[in-house]
Amino acid sequence: MVELLGFDADGEGDHALVQVRKRGLNTQAVARQLGRTAGVRAVDVGYAGLKDRNAVTVQWFSVNLSGVNEPDWSRLDGDNMRIVQVARHRRKLRRGVHRGNRFSLRLVEVEGSREELIDRLRLVSERGVPNYFGEQRFGRNQANLARAYALLSRESRERDGHKRGLYLSAARAMLFNRVLSARVDQGAWDKALPGDVMMLAGTHSIFLARVVDEAIDSRLAAGDIEATGPLWGRGKAPVSEDAAQIEREALRGCEDWCRGLEGFGLKQERRPLRVRPVDMAWEFPETDVLALSFALPAGAYATTVLRELVVSV
Repeated sequence: MVELLGFDADGEGDHALVQVRKRGLNTQAVARQLGRTAGVRAVDVGYAGLKDRNAVTVQWFSVNLSGVNEPDWSRLDGDNMRIVQVARHRRKLRRGVHRGNRFSLRLVEVEGSREELIDRLRLVSERGVPNYFGEQRFGRNQANLARAYALLSRESRERDGHKRGLYLSAARAMLFNRVLSARVDQGAWDKALPGDVMMLAGTHSIFLARVVDEAIDSRLAAGDIEATGPLWGRGKAPVSEDAAQIEREALRGCEDWCRGLEGFGLKQERRPLRVRPVDMAWEFPETDVLALSFALPAGAYATTVLRELVVSV
């Protein structure tokens, strides 16, 4: 997996923009090593997103070198980590600033009809897939959800800000997935319903579609807009009509979760119900091996794409 920032380094400034190739290390572990090597505080190291520990990933970090000398980054090169490139930048990397990620996957022991699999690949490439949060968001054996509930119900406290953020994010992801599952069950995950909140592609700009007309359907088909689901928090849910009814029914019984998230001061946000892989390509280098590549926007999971393919194999 290669992280796509979507912008170039400024070429000057107090921050070193460091591209790292890693395996067997999570993002926080790499950030700590970068900070120790530069002799700066943990808060002086930034990154755009969290990456899988086990996968081979190429990711960007920023290190604030104001007042300190540039270290010898090559000292970090080893079996699990290698510095790809370093450039100067004016700003610290913040969570979510990257454009997306490009994935290169190799599936082995693939069984079933190749013709059916190719049909499914084409369908996913053209239609997209439900934009579920991946299982990794919920932790091993969904431990993050258990900790989230304890946190939201005030049964426990978490002083570590990073862990607290992970647990709250897991709770929001679970609620979103419930709404998305309800839309999938009704065959409406890639359609607009009266009262849907639509999001402009590539932005976080939203608008309410009280009526679904030909213009909405045309923009949806073209990928210019997508219907959205809730990332729960304070404030009235902006949906209405049919879309609001589905969300209410999907979240029935989750009132404690919703109130808990509101109590932590999170604001209502929206997430697209569909994600479309970009530049999707595949080949079969061996009879039972599928080599697959595609790009996804920030916040989308490769596992959600694979989930739609494996079902048909």
